[in-house]
Amino acid sequence: MKQPGKVYLIGAGPGDPELLTLRALRMLKEADAVVYDRLVSPEVLALAPSRAEKIPVGKSPNHHPVPQQVINEILCDLALEGLTVARLKGGDPLVFGRGSEEALHLSSFGIPVEYAAGITAAQGVASATGVPLTHRGLASGVRFVTGHRQANGTLDLDWKGLACEDTTLVVYMGVSSIGLIAMRLVAEGLSNGTPVLAIANATTPGEKRVLSNLGRVVLDVRDAGLKSPVLFVIGKVVTLSAEWPSNAVNRLLTKAGGEAAGRLVHA
Repeated sequence: MKQPGKVYLIGAGPGDPELLTLRALRMLKEADAVVYDRLVSPEVLALAPSRAEKIPVGKSPNHHPVPQQVINEILCDLALEGLTVARLKGGDPLVFGRGSEEALHLSSFGIPVEYAAGITAAQGVASATGVPLTHRGLASGVRFVTGHRQANGTLDLDWKGLACEDTTLVVYMGVSSIGLIAMRLVAEGLSNGTPVLAIANATTPGEKRVLSNLGRVVLDVRDAGLKSPVLFVIGKVVTLSAEWPSNAVNRLLTKAGGEAAGRLVHA
């Protein structure tokens, strides 16, 4: 019986190939086949060996041409052929990446799995914009949540716990639900003037940023034409952006309503 190959679950980072780890690059170079998501940038994919088979399995909102179970089977079939498989995932495979689901399936067939940690989108946004995720006196912690549920299910987050003005909230995959998110956070006590950074295609040449607040973010994101993937950073740390109006900081933290800040767009 042929010895099974192995699967590398690789975090491809938020897009900039310079943000790949050395471990991720080494694993990618060893691959006989590369199974990659939609959010893996062309620049990262270009680092794979030219001889390696490239298999796209990407999903987009409300469009999943390759269901997760089929992805599991593809990875399994390739490895059982004795191949070394690079499973490339945007960001980190263990942060909203279903890496553990795939690892469990592969392990049930005796297929070895190794991980390469990736820079998750929130970290990429922080380094690209200079907006920290924590900062003494502004945010003593950070929480990552997803703004999307499987099969468009109800977004049943811990709204009360998330509405903490001393914590930075990072929302992944939330462009279609940011209106609901903003409304629920305000209902639980956050000010309409709470600063928000929305950023599309972070760390890539197509990056686009919008600085706003909870009272205006839906309108500002719509007017700026931001499309998925969009990540939202919500909290006082956003005022540390070099693009934030310095004279608006105190007003944003004390006044409610859309007038607390105008929209700033940086592409």
